[in-house]
Order: sequence, then structure tokens, then C-alpha cells
Amino acid sequence: MGLTVVKCGGSDAIDVDQLCADIALVRAQGERVLLVHGGAADIARVAAELGVPARSLRSPSGITSRYTDAAMLDVVTLALVGRAKPRLLAALSRAGVPAVGLTGLDAALLRAVRKPARRSVTEDGRVQLVRDDHSGRIVAVEPLSLQVLLDGGLLPVVSPPASAADGTPLNVDADRAAAAIAGALKADRLVLLTAAPGVLADVQDPDSLLSSFALPADGSLDQVEHAASGGMQRKLVAAREALQGGVPVVRIADGRVSRPLSAALSGAGSEITIAAESRVS
Repeated sequence: MGLTVVKCGGSDAIDVDQLCADIALVRAQGERVLLVHGGAADIARVAAELGVPARSLRSPSGITSRYTDAAMLDVVTLALVGRAKPRLLAALSRAGVPAVGLTGLDAALLRAVRKPARRSVTEDGRVQLVRDDHSGRIVAVEPLSLQVLLDGGLLPVVSPPASAADGTPLNVDADRAAAAIAGALKADRLVLLTAAPGVLADVQDPDSLLSSFALPADGSLDQVEHAASGGMQRKLVAAREALQGGVPVVRIADGRVSRPLSAALSGAGSEITIAAESRVS
């Protein structure tokens, strides 16, 4: 019996009921499934309701991420744990799937380290140091709780935040969390569902889907063709980390179709691989 780790994006374009009904079908065929989720749309709504400004940071390598000061960390936690996760758990229940919601804080599931300062590129090209960002980089996964749930026939539903060494929460990228979990559990495959058909040769043309896409084994992805959008670039970073962590198959596929997981498992979307060369030239 195989294990598929699925990352569901937080776009409103993805129908949660359709996804969860499809997960039920895949499980009925004997596949174990673990779901990791984000919640960008919910985070934006909660931030607006609470009057917390939303800002992004862009690293020198070109990857954008959410600026998470203390107020935004509260917003992220409230949105993921209070809105996105209950919606998924309710949809899974309606589909007959017994599920348990977790964050990276539970049983120190996701351990992360916070950088004391982050370099961010401003709109005019200047590099500044940001010292009050409560984001982290995942350094370890404690998979015991996940394994116990899976062995018991339950479906874990996981989201950020992660746990720092002293137990305080840190925001982490959900795609990279899914990759780390897939590697720790020795999953058979990682499926990253998004509001796009997959990796596109032309980001303006949804019909330009690349059925396979090879990434460099290391180095920045800012020079990689087709990785122009920040969201897709983060998914490609996560895909590479999963492959290097021992996950044999990684796919980026469309979460908006009626049976998104089944379609991805049947070959829809883009299969991500690592190219033979070791670095972008």
C-alpha cells in the first residue's frame, strides 16, 4: 500500500469538496494519503478583517515570501487553524474520510530555525536587512505522530506553523513542509496541487503545459526558464527538495479539475525531475 503526500494550495479556485471526495476515492483504491495545506486566500481575508497589512519579501535569488511579523504570524495561525483546516476536515468528513488536523507545533512535528536577519530586495533594487520576520526554515520532521495516524487508518491534515527550538511558532512555506514530510515518511509520491495546469512553457498560455520539467540539482532557480512566478518558483524549490529527500515521484498538477488527485496520479500536470548537470550555468 503506497503513500501519497498531497499539498493543496489556498486558492479559492480549488473546490475543497471535489478534492476531498477524490481523496476518498483514491483511499478506497488502497492508497494512503496525507494532506498538507496552505491558505493564502483565508490569510488575506483575516488580515483585512484585523487590519494587519500584508507585505512580501523578495530574496536576492528572486523567491518571494510572506513578511511575517508578530501580528501577521497571529493572522497566519488563525487563518490556517481556524478557517482553512476546519473547512478541509468538514469536507473530508462529508466524503467519509476520518481525518485529524495538525500543525507543525503538534508533537514538534515540524522543527524550524529562524534566521536572525533576512535579506530582502526593495522595488528599487536595494538590499535591506529585515530583522523582525517570524519565518523559519524547516530543519527536521518528527514523523511518529503521522505514522501512528496513518497506521490507524486516519488521514493527517497538516499545516504551518512549525516549532522553533524553544517551542515558539514560526511560519514556514507549506509546499516545502509537504516536501519535508514526504521525505521523512518515505512517501511514494508528492503531488503539489495548484491553480494552474502545471509548469507552463508560457505563463500566459494555459495550453503550453510541460508534461515533464527537469530542474538543476542545486543553485538558485531565478535563472530557470518557466519559473517566473513566485508561487511556481516556490513549488519547484519544494519539488527539488522532495526529490533530493528520496521521494521518487513529484508532480505539479491542476487542483481546479473535478478529480484533481486522480488526474495527477494518472499523469496529468508536470512531472518534476532533476537534470544531470549540478548547477545552473
